[in-house]
Amino acid sequence: MASPTPFSVASKVKLNNALFIPQIQLGVFLTSGKDTENAVRHSLNAGYLAIDSAESYANERECGDAIRSWLESEDNIKGLQRKDLWFTSKVRHNTGYEATRRSIKTGLEKSGMGYMDLYLLHSPHGGKANRMECWNAVEDAIADGEVLTGGVSNYGVRHLQELLDSNPKVKPAINQIEVHPFNTQTAITSFCEHHGIAIEAYCPLAQAMRFDHLKIVELSQKYTCTPAQLFVRWSLQHGYIPLPRSIKQERIVSNVDVAFFQINVADMLVMDGLDEHLVCDWDPTDVE
Repeated sequence: MASPTPFSVASKVKLNNALFIPQIQLGVFLTSGKDTENAVRHSLNAGYLAIDSAESYANERECGDAIRSWLESEDNIKGLQRKDLWFTSKVRHNTGYEATRRSIKTGLEKSGMGYMDLYLLHSPHGGKANRMECWNAVEDAIADGEVLTGGVSNYGVRHLQELLDSNPKVKPAINQIEVHPFNTQTAITSFCEHHGIAIEAYCPLAQAMRFDHLKIVELSQKYTCTPAQLFVRWSLQHGYIPLPRSIKQERIVSNVDVAFFQINVADMLVMDGLDEHLVCDWDPTDVE
Protein backbone atom coordinates (compact mmCIF):
# COMPACT_ATOMS: atom_id res chain seq x y z
CA MET A 1 0.00 0.00 0.00
CA ALA A 2 1.25 3.51 -0.75
CA SER A 3 2.52 5.64 2.09
CA PRO A 4 -0.29 7.49 3.84
CA THR A 5 -1.02 11.00 2.56
CA PRO A 6 -0.05 13.36 5.41
CA PHE A 7 -3.48 14.84 6.06
CA SER A 8 -3.46 16.90 9.24
CA VAL A 9 -5.15 19.86 10.84
CA ALA A 10 -2.66 22.01 8.91
CA SER A 11 -3.74 20.64 5.48
CA LYS A 12 -5.36 23.14 3.14
CA VAL A 13 -7.14 23.03 -0.21
CA LYS A 14 -7.35 25.74 -2.86
CA LEU A 15 -10.79 27.21 -3.56
CA ASN A 16 -12.10 28.61 -6.82
CA ASN A 17 -11.28 32.15 -5.61
CA ALA A 18 -7.61 31.13 -5.17
CA LEU A 19 -7.77 31.25 -1.36
CA PHE A 20 -6.65 28.26 0.68
CA ILE A 21 -9.05 26.78 3.25
CA PRO A 22 -8.06 24.46 6.12
CA GLN A 23 -9.25 20.99 5.17
CA ILE A 24 -10.23 19.89 8.69
CA GLN A 25 -12.36 22.20 10.82
CA LEU A 26 -14.12 22.15 14.17
CA GLY A 27 -17.91 22.20 13.99
CA VAL A 28 -19.68 23.91 16.91
CA PHE A 29 -23.31 23.05 16.12
CA LEU A 30 -25.33 22.41 19.31
CA THR A 31 -22.67 23.86 21.59
CA SER A 32 -23.03 26.95 23.73
CA GLY A 33 -21.41 29.03 26.45
CA LYS A 34 -18.31 27.63 28.09
CA ASP A 35 -18.65 24.36 26.16
CA THR A 36 -18.16 26.30 22.93
CA GLU A 37 -15.28 28.35 24.28
CA ASN A 38 -13.51 25.29 25.69
CA ALA A 39 -14.02 23.27 22.48
CA VAL A 40 -12.54 26.11 20.42
CA ARG A 41 -9.54 26.40 22.75
CA HIS A 42 -8.99 22.64 22.73
CA SER A 43 -9.11 22.62 18.94
CA LEU A 44 -6.66 25.49 18.58
CA ASN A 45 -4.30 23.81 21.03
CA ALA A 46 -4.57 20.66 18.89
CA GLY A 47 -3.56 22.59 15.78
CA TYR A 48 -6.95 23.23 14.17
CA LEU A 49 -6.96 26.38 12.07
CA ALA A 50 -10.69 26.73 11.37
CA ILE A 51 -13.97 27.03 13.28
CA ASP A 52 -17.40 26.60 11.67
CA SER A 53 -20.16 28.60 13.38
CA ALA A 54 -23.53 30.04 12.30
CA GLU A 55 -26.05 32.67 13.25
CA SER A 56 -28.52 29.93 14.17
CA TYR A 57 -26.00 28.24 16.48
CA ALA A 58 -26.06 31.37 18.68
CA ASN A 59 -22.35 30.99 19.47
CA GLU A 60 -20.57 33.44 17.17
CA ARG A 61 -19.65 35.53 20.23
CA GLU A 62 -18.26 32.57 22.18
CA CYS A 63 -16.24 31.40 19.18
CA GLY A 64 -14.78 34.84 18.60
CA ASP A 65 -13.99 35.40 22.28
CA ALA A 66 -12.22 32.05 22.52
CA ILE A 67 -10.23 32.60 19.32
CA ARG A 68 -9.10 36.10 20.24
CA SER A 69 -8.24 35.06 23.80
CA TRP A 70 -6.24 32.09 22.54
CA LEU A 71 -4.30 34.19 20.03
CA GLU A 72 -3.10 36.40 22.89
CA SER A 73 -2.34 33.49 25.23
CA GLU A 74 0.80 31.51 25.97
CA ASP A 75 -0.87 28.49 24.32
CA ASN A 76 -0.30 30.17 20.96
CA ILE A 77 3.25 28.85 20.81
CA LYS A 78 3.57 29.38 17.05
CA GLY A 79 2.63 33.04 17.26
CA LEU A 80 -0.36 32.68 14.97
CA GLN A 81 -2.33 35.78 14.02
CA ARG A 82 -5.93 36.37 13.01
CA LYS A 83 -4.98 36.00 9.36
CA ASP A 84 -3.72 32.46 9.99
CA LEU A 85 -7.14 31.22 11.14
CA TRP A 86 -10.39 30.63 9.28
CA PHE A 87 -13.78 31.61 10.73
CA THR A 88 -17.08 30.67 9.11
CA SER A 89 -20.63 31.76 9.84
CA LYS A 90 -23.98 31.48 8.09
CA VAL A 91 -27.16 33.52 7.74
CA ARG A 92 -30.09 31.89 9.53
CA HIS A 93 -32.90 32.72 7.10
CA ASN A 94 -33.06 33.81 3.46
CA THR A 95 -35.36 36.80 4.01
CA GLY A 96 -33.75 39.35 1.73
CA TYR A 97 -30.78 41.55 0.96
CA GLU A 98 -30.89 43.95 3.91
CA ALA A 99 -31.51 41.23 6.47
CA THR A 100 -28.50 39.28 5.22
CA ARG A 101 -26.24 42.33 5.34
CA ARG A 102 -27.41 42.95 8.92
CA SER A 103 -26.73 39.33 9.86
CA ILE A 104 -23.19 39.60 8.55
CA LYS A 105 -22.54 42.86 10.41
CA THR A 106 -24.08 41.48 13.61
CA GLY A 107 -21.98 38.34 13.35
CA LEU A 108 -18.86 40.45 12.97
CA GLU A 109 -19.80 42.58 15.98
CA LYS A 110 -20.50 39.53 18.14
CA SER A 111 -17.41 37.59 17.13
CA GLY A 112 -15.03 40.52 16.99
CA MET A 113 -13.20 38.73 14.21
CA GLY A 114 -12.92 41.74 11.90
CA TYR A 115 -14.03 39.80 8.85
CA MET A 116 -15.55 36.44 7.99
CA ASP A 117 -13.28 34.11 6.07
CA LEU A 118 -16.38 32.32 4.81
CA TYR A 119 -20.04 33.25 4.92
CA LEU A 120 -22.75 30.85 3.79
CA LEU A 121 -26.44 30.91 3.02
CA HIS A 122 -27.43 28.23 5.53
CA SER A 123 -30.16 26.67 3.39
CA PRO A 124 -32.13 27.13 0.16
CA HIS A 125 -35.33 27.89 2.10
CA GLY A 126 -37.12 31.12 1.26
CA GLY A 127 -37.68 30.75 -2.47
CA LYS A 128 -35.71 31.76 -5.55
CA ALA A 129 -36.14 35.53 -5.24
CA ASN A 130 -34.91 35.61 -1.66
CA ARG A 131 -32.05 33.24 -2.44
CA MET A 132 -30.87 35.60 -5.17
CA GLU A 133 -31.17 38.68 -2.94
CA CYS A 134 -29.27 37.00 -0.14
CA TRP A 135 -26.51 35.92 -2.48
CA ASN A 136 -26.25 39.50 -3.77
CA ALA A 137 -25.79 40.57 -0.15
CA VAL A 138 -22.91 38.11 0.27
CA GLU A 139 -21.33 39.39 -2.95
CA ASP A 140 -21.52 42.98 -1.72
CA ALA A 141 -20.15 42.00 1.69
CA ILE A 142 -17.17 40.50 -0.13
CA ALA A 143 -16.73 43.72 -2.11
CA ASP A 144 -16.84 45.70 1.15
CA GLY A 145 -14.24 43.49 2.85
CA GLU A 146 -16.60 42.04 5.46
CA VAL A 147 -16.32 38.55 3.94
CA LEU A 148 -13.49 36.91 2.01
CA THR A 149 -15.30 33.87 0.55
CA GLY A 150 -18.96 33.19 -0.17
CA GLY A 151 -20.74 29.89 -0.28
CA VAL A 152 -23.97 28.03 0.33
CA SER A 153 -25.15 25.18 2.49
CA ASN A 154 -27.70 22.42 1.94
CA TYR A 155 -28.06 23.40 -1.72
CA GLY A 156 -29.25 20.70 -4.07
CA VAL A 157 -28.28 20.51 -7.72
CA ARG A 158 -31.28 22.60 -8.77
CA HIS A 159 -30.41 25.40 -6.35
CA LEU A 160 -26.77 25.40 -7.44
CA GLN A 161 -27.71 25.46 -11.11
CA GLU A 162 -30.14 28.30 -10.46
CA LEU A 163 -27.38 30.34 -8.84
CA LEU A 164 -24.82 29.61 -11.56
CA ASP A 165 -27.39 30.41 -14.27
CA SER A 166 -27.85 33.88 -12.75
CA ASN A 167 -24.27 34.76 -13.80
CA PRO A 168 -23.31 35.86 -10.28
CA LYS A 169 -20.55 38.39 -9.72
CA VAL A 170 -19.08 35.87 -7.27
CA LYS A 171 -19.30 32.14 -7.86
CA PRO A 172 -20.00 30.09 -4.71
CA ALA A 173 -16.77 28.50 -3.50
CA ILE A 174 -18.35 26.08 -1.04
CA ASN A 175 -21.46 23.93 -0.64
CA GLN A 176 -21.69 22.64 2.92
CA ILE A 177 -23.87 19.52 3.10
CA GLU A 178 -24.30 16.43 5.20
CA VAL A 179 -22.07 13.79 3.66
CA HIS A 180 -20.54 10.61 5.07
CA PRO A 181 -20.33 6.96 3.96
CA PHE A 182 -23.98 6.36 4.81
CA ASN A 183 -25.16 9.47 2.94
CA THR A 184 -22.82 10.03 0.00
CA GLN A 185 -24.93 12.67 -1.84
CA THR A 186 -23.32 11.63 -5.11
CA ALA A 187 -25.46 13.80 -7.40
CA ILE A 188 -24.60 16.94 -5.46
CA THR A 189 -20.93 16.16 -4.90
CA SER A 190 -20.43 15.27 -8.57
CA PHE A 191 -22.10 18.50 -9.70
CA CYS A 192 -19.94 20.53 -7.32
CA GLU A 193 -16.77 18.82 -8.47
CA HIS A 194 -17.65 19.54 -12.10
CA HIS A 195 -18.21 23.23 -11.33
CA GLY A 196 -15.25 23.75 -9.02
CA ILE A 197 -17.31 24.11 -5.84
CA ALA A 198 -15.66 22.55 -2.79
CA ILE A 199 -17.68 20.30 -0.48
CA GLU A 200 -17.70 20.91 3.25
CA ALA A 201 -19.01 17.83 5.05
CA TYR A 202 -21.06 18.39 8.16
CA CYS A 203 -22.07 15.40 10.29
CA PRO A 204 -18.99 13.67 8.83
CA LEU A 205 -19.16 11.08 11.63
CA ALA A 206 -22.89 10.43 11.03
CA GLN A 207 -23.30 11.39 14.70
CA ALA A 208 -21.78 8.00 15.59
CA MET A 209 -25.01 6.33 14.48
CA ARG A 210 -23.17 3.70 12.40
CA PHE A 211 -19.99 3.22 14.41
CA ASP A 212 -21.16 -0.29 15.30
CA HIS A 213 -21.88 -1.25 11.68
CA LEU A 214 -20.09 -4.52 10.97
CA LYS A 215 -18.12 -3.14 8.03
CA ILE A 216 -17.07 -0.04 9.96
CA VAL A 217 -15.93 -2.19 12.88
CA GLU A 218 -14.03 -4.46 10.48
CA LEU A 219 -12.28 -1.61 8.69
CA SER A 220 -11.47 0.22 11.92
CA GLN A 221 -9.74 -2.89 13.17
CA LYS A 222 -7.96 -3.38 9.85
CA TYR A 223 -6.51 0.15 9.91
CA THR A 224 -6.06 0.24 13.70
CA CYS A 225 -8.08 3.42 13.95
CA THR A 226 -11.29 4.58 15.59
CA PRO A 227 -14.53 4.68 13.59
CA ALA A 228 -14.39 8.47 13.80
CA GLN A 229 -10.89 8.51 12.30
CA LEU A 230 -12.07 6.16 9.56
CA PHE A 231 -14.96 8.48 8.66
CA VAL A 232 -12.75 11.57 8.67
CA ARG A 233 -10.13 9.84 6.52
CA TRP A 234 -12.82 8.73 4.04
CA SER A 235 -13.99 12.34 3.75
CA LEU A 236 -10.48 13.69 3.25
CA GLN A 237 -9.63 11.09 0.60
CA HIS A 238 -12.71 12.20 -1.34
CA GLY A 239 -11.35 15.75 -1.23
CA TYR A 240 -14.03 17.03 1.14
CA ILE A 241 -13.58 19.41 4.07
CA PRO A 242 -14.96 17.58 7.12
CA LEU A 243 -16.29 19.42 10.16
CA PRO A 244 -16.13 16.90 13.02
CA ARG A 245 -17.87 18.15 16.15
CA SER A 246 -17.06 17.41 19.78
CA ILE A 247 -16.68 19.25 23.08
CA LYS A 248 -14.38 16.60 24.55
CA GLN A 249 -10.69 17.38 24.33
CA GLU A 250 -9.54 13.82 23.69
CA ARG A 251 -11.98 13.39 20.81
CA ILE A 252 -11.15 16.78 19.32
CA VAL A 253 -7.55 15.61 19.20
CA SER A 254 -8.09 12.01 18.08
CA ASN A 255 -10.71 12.79 15.43
CA VAL A 256 -8.09 14.44 13.26
CA ASP A 257 -5.17 12.11 13.96
CA VAL A 258 -5.49 10.46 10.57
CA ALA A 259 -2.05 10.74 9.00
CA PHE A 260 -0.93 7.26 10.05
CA PHE A 261 -3.15 5.28 7.67
CA GLN A 262 -4.65 5.41 4.19
CA ILE A 263 -7.82 3.64 3.11
CA ASN A 264 -7.07 1.62 -0.01
CA VAL A 265 -9.11 1.96 -3.19
CA ALA A 266 -11.08 -1.24 -2.65
CA ASP A 267 -12.09 -0.25 0.86
CA MET A 268 -13.03 3.26 -0.25
CA LEU A 269 -15.42 1.64 -2.72
CA VAL A 270 -16.78 -0.59 0.05
CA MET A 271 -17.44 2.47 2.21
CA ASP A 272 -19.02 4.33 -0.72
CA GLY A 273 -21.36 1.35 -1.10
CA LEU A 274 -22.71 1.78 2.43
CA ASP A 275 -24.88 4.69 1.28
CA GLU A 276 -28.44 4.48 2.60
CA HIS A 277 -29.25 8.22 2.52
CA LEU A 278 -29.03 8.34 6.30
CA VAL A 279 -29.99 11.89 7.30
CA CYS A 280 -28.61 12.73 10.72
CA ASP A 281 -29.74 16.34 10.85
CA TRP A 282 -31.92 17.82 8.10
CA ASP A 283 -32.09 17.67 4.33
CA PRO A 284 -33.58 20.70 2.57
CA THR A 285 -31.70 20.01 -0.66
CA ASP A 286 -34.96 19.50 -2.58
CA VAL A 287 -37.04 22.45 -1.32
CA GLU A 288 -38.62 24.81 -3.83
